[in-house]
Amino acid sequence: MANVTLVVCGGIAAYKACEVMRGLQKAGCDVRVAMTQDATRFVGETTFRALSHHEVVTSLYGMRETAIPHVESADFADLVLVVPATANVMAKMACGIADDAATATILAAHSDVLVAPAMNVNMWRNPATKANVALLRERGVRFVMPASGELACGYVGEGKLAPVADIVAAALALLGQAEGEKDAALAGRDVVVTAGPTHEAIDPVRYIANASTGKMGYAIAREAARRGVNVTLVSGPTALATPVGVHRVDVVSAAQMHEAALAAFGGADAAICAAAVADYRPKAPADHKLKKTAERLDAIELVETADILRDLSARKGDRVVVGFAAETDDLLAHARQKLERKGCDLIVANDVSRADSTFGSDTDRVAFVYPDRVEQMDTLPLEQVAAELLDRLGALLGRVR
Repeated sequence: MANVTLVVCGGIAAYKACEVMRGLQKAGCDVRVAMTQDATRFVGETTFRALSHHEVVTSLYGMRETAIPHVESADFADLVLVVPATANVMAKMACGIADDAATATILAAHSDVLVAPAMNVNMWRNPATKANVALLRERGVRFVMPASGELACGYVGEGKLAPVADIVAAALALLGQAEGEKDAALAGRDVVVTAGPTHEAIDPVRYIANASTGKMGYAIAREAARRGVNVTLVSGPTALATPVGVHRVDVVSAAQMHEAALAAFGGADAAICAAAVADYRPKAPADHKLKKTAERLDAIELVETADILRDLSARKGDRVVVGFAAETDDLLAHARQKLERKGCDLIVANDVSRADSTFGSDTDRVAFVYPDRVEQMDTLPLEQVAAELLDRLGALLGRVR
């Protein structure tokens, strides 16, 4: 049985911590709770005491079971899970501040720490919060990143607590209780995955992009991490949460993705280029918002963007590079041409004119195009497509091990 200390902070999503606790308990975890005083304004201490069957730590003083509750809670834990993590508590974590029972418990932790933030979108986007998240990740703190949607404050955007099922799954994965076993062909390998669209600036507020959501690339990264792969996810702009155990590098433009992907590939065994990178960018983006009353935008001169798949393939040597081909006609012919032109080992071809295989769909109907054969798949959930692809990546890596 794994032990989890659940740290509950003061936010409207605090009630979701009860559901997280029940999910962990159903998986066989023993869960104890520490709460900030603000958290008790949203969910009563009595609720967590009844659910956990343990005394709830809300103060550093007056505990019946121990005189040093923060150390006791930290020593108990195989995992410290912070739900919901407020901007204030994350700032305290980043600075090493321990001015209450909850933050003292986090500071005393010597197990993995998993954080599920939830807050107003503008608080989440604030540079101070972004810097604190980056610093905590550098120190090894894991995150279940917030989702995008309608928030309790009335705003719409990032900051919504990740789904309870995702938080529970992330916790169980860190505890080694996730379903499945490590993949012998992939465990310990270093793999770069690109995902999402790129945005090519016309001016500071306008850009050229495409309809990619990043779902496929994120599914690949998630499945790879589950199999024990060390994943670097180079992501264009998306609203998706970072998969547990994945190192994410955020980029915006094709040039930034090119630089980040090549840098990450330097020490990698393989690359999977699932991103829908813009083929063209404006040659001379404006440094100010173009006003149609004074600066009519009748034409945009375009230039080609850097070819990430080609450049990775040129540097791969004995390593493996996989590309994607999203087409609307002559799927296999175009995929074969791309495979030969780019010099990669495998192309995953999908017909994005199909409703079951287009951008944003939760399913995909792909064909795996090799130099000597084609393997056509049925329409499958993205998670299963990712699993099929990683099976094939393992086989390709096995040839050069």
